Amino acid sequence: MPGERTLRVGLVQMAMAPEVSDNLNKAVRMSEEAASRGADIICLPELFTTPYFPREEDPEGKRERGGFLSTIPGLVSETLSDLARRTGAVVIGGSLYEAAEDGLFNTTPVFEGDGSMLGKYRKTHIPHDECFYEQHYFTPGDTGFRAFQTSRGRISALICYDQWFPEAARCSALLGAEIIFYPTAIGTVRGIGQAEGDWQEAWEGVMRGHAIANAVPVCAVNRVGVEGESEFFGGSFVCDAFGKTLARAGKDEEVLLAEVDMDHGRRVREGWRFFHNRRPECYGMLVRMTGGK
Repeated sequence: MPGERTLRVGLVQMAMAPEVSDNLNKAVRMSEEAASRGADIICLPELFTTPYFPREEDPEGKRERGGFLSTIPGLVSETLSDLARRTGAVVIGGSLYEAAEDGLFNTTPVFEGDGSMLGKYRKTHIPHDECFYEQHYFTPGDTGFRAFQTSRGRISALICYDQWFPEAARCSALLGAEIIFYPTAIGTVRGIGQAEGDWQEAWEGVMRGHAIANAVPVCAVNRVGVEGESEFFGGSFVCDAFGKTLARAGKDEEVLLAEVDMDHGRRVREGWRFFHNRRPECYGMLVRMTGGK
């Protein structure tokens, strides 16, 4: 039976141009479209104001890419605040290349529908693979995992590579998140085969698993387009709290909307008792052991 609390989420899947101003203007236009179609919460992709610049190595640490850095507050965050205030939607600001006193972070700001900034989350897990050289650019996040109380429910935002770590989703759910968003920039790399299997299937599959294990809906929003050797495959999607895909985008720019039953997660949690039957006293090895390389 559908619950009484439904939420319409809007995911802005977009391709990025070289200029920050062009990307910001496009993000605003597409977000306004999402709001006009009834979106209660709008989420943008990771690093939505810039090309995916970490595809280039920067071993000397010259990380201040011209014009790509943002401060919070600053032009981009103020634009997102205005967007939220004008539309009345909660806005998850994808992520920005944040310049702060203590480092350069990959940061998601979250705005209430009145334009107030509820807080920010800084990306915890930083990848370093071919064409994803993020450790040359980003300081590991220091905010810890966050759950933001909004007028539309309690939400968490994690960023891209965080999606491969079940601990991140579990911590968010334990903080009371009723829905988790993943702003993302993921694709294939020319010349590198997918020997392990289909990357997009694995990407979606791991997050659907997080949804089931934590009894929360999950929303992932990706970029699209070819940037150098990287081809971002889109495929933004929304799944419910038992992993059923509710909506999925294609490979082109798109505003993806989906209706989410916010009471479904509670029913799953009560029925399957994933949290009630946890045994935290057995999990100490998660912080004592580092595992493989």
